[in-house]
Amino acid sequence: MSGKVKRGDEPEAVPAQRGTEEPTRDYPPPKQMDLQTLQELDADDESLVKYKQALLGSTADFLDEGGQNVLLKAMVFAPVDHEETVLNLTGDLSQLKHQPIVVKEGTEYRIKLKFRVQRQIVSGLRFVYAVSRKGIRVDNANSMVGSYGPKTEEQIFQTPVDELPAGMISRGVYIVKGKFLDDDKNIYLEWEWSYSVKKDWE
Repeated sequence: MSGKVKRGDEPEAVPAQRGTEEPTRDYPPPKQMDLQTLQELDADDESLVKYKQALLGSTADFLDEGGQNVLLKAMVFAPVDHEETVLNLTGDLSQLKHQPIVVKEGTEYRIKLKFRVQRQIVSGLRFVYAVSRKGIRVDNANSMVGSYGPKTEEQIFQTPVDELPAGMISRGVYIVKGKFLDDDKNIYLEWEWSYSVKKDWE
């Protein structure tokens, strides 16, 4: 996470803003409204109707698991040339930072987030994280995830390819504080996890 960022060519890869932990904006967020009202709005505008159909699908009968409108299910640490590690974000999160993911120095990787939007369109989802080592912040980023309509299936966001630091000095345990929130600053989840940079995979 601390190191040179390599941008992927994939269209879903959204560049992360380094050095900005909290999202900023200079426009008011759109007013929340229920799906029926949204679908009836501007019904005579064919282009808007098609856009809403693409975002919402052809039905409003979505699975509702209760709780918040956005449910973050899992985070995946996905090295380019090594097996992935999946962190379940639906249970007890308190132990994640005490179970570091062992990673080889200089490894290229992505982070994937698996989530569901249940009831209303969510605007401007963001994934924000800050990395620290021995209590000192060494990196942070702010990635735009995007706007999503309700969907029964899980949706996946992935960051651009990043690269872990390399060298003897960089080896050690790093603590990451993650936050998943939207344009209205509704925080859907905050969690901490860790990774241990070593000379080789173990």
